[in-house]
Amino acid sequence: MVSFGLGQYWQYEIRKLMGVTDYNIAFVVVSPLVAALIFCLILLIGRGLRGLYRWAAKLLNRWIGQRAAKTVGWVLVVGLTYVVVSGLLLQGFVNVMNNAYSLRDTMTAEGVHQPATSLRSGGPGSLIPWDTLGWQGRNFIGKGPSASDIERFIHQPALEPVRAYAGLASAADAESRAAVAVEDLKRAGGFQRKNLLVVTTTGSGWVDPALVDTFEYLSGGDAATVAIQYSYLPSWISYLVDQSKAREAGRALFDAVYGAWSQLPAGQRPRLFVAGESLGSFGGEAAFSGEYDLHNRTAGTLFAGPPNFNPLFLEFSDHRDAGSPEVQPVYQDGRIEVFSATFR
Repeated sequence: MVSFGLGQYWQYEIRKLMGVTDYNIAFVVVSPLVAALIFCLILLIGRGLRGLYRWAAKLLNRWIGQRAAKTVGWVLVVGLTYVVVSGLLLQGFVNVMNNAYSLRDTMTAEGVHQPATSLRSGGPGSLIPWDTLGWQGRNFIGKGPSASDIERFIHQPALEPVRAYAGLASAADAESRAAVAVEDLKRAGGFQRKNLLVVTTTGSGWVDPALVDTFEYLSGGDAATVAIQYSYLPSWISYLVDQSKAREAGRALFDAVYGAWSQLPAGQRPRLFVAGESLGSFGGEAAFSGEYDLHNRTAGTLFAGPPNFNPLFLEFSDHRDAGSPEVQPVYQDGRIEVFSATFR
């Protein structure tokens, strides 16, 4: 309960920073009850496994010594538990969730419409059909600021931003989706813009609108963004079963973009940026070997909320400068990487 209370306070601080006033009271009331039920279920499972172990050891003791029976019984129960959890329960859960979210991926959110501009995937002349973008892809393509929105904000002429996206139904694998997304980016004139952003999505293909919208506003619309989907599953499930897909998608997309970008004359290349949030930051890191690779091949990188299994994040935090805290480490005097725990 103490941890739950602290978690709610942390969420309150986040809502206050983000200006969010909605609060789900039902969630707060039900969560402790659900936690108690899960605790009881785990307790019952633990006692059941203990009973199974004792039964196996007693049975084996008829043919082998007591010490050997306990050891073999323990190994059998652990092995059986692993097979059941990983091979049956986990895979069955993943299959059920995959089927459920794949159905959702065929739908379109209320208020989201196919673009009338050729500057976006799924629009006129696009190489990628609108109905293959998926739920999150259509949200990303069908929303965002227009040139007039940006002009009202910056009080000067602006361009219509370019957005390219390939969903799971757009091509058979990550490399093919990256290739078709880059071709559609070329078609829409994305490589002729001053700023180009490569985004690795979260599990279900979600692109943080605040991330891309801000990029487009700050650049006066002289910007292009490209992303691909690699899973139907939301991040909390993808975190468990689709980490390799995130890595594959991040590497495939950046390599495809960088390959086309590097063929342009040096003076005609857009500034190349990379971004990812949560599991997307894990996938985004996959294209780079270290800090100098990040520095040499991009004009800037933003990884928000990196999980603790991100290789580069762990390298920077584990080898941080002496005296700097793990929550906001300083690496090599901040010569390339800068960590921030606040909104600026």
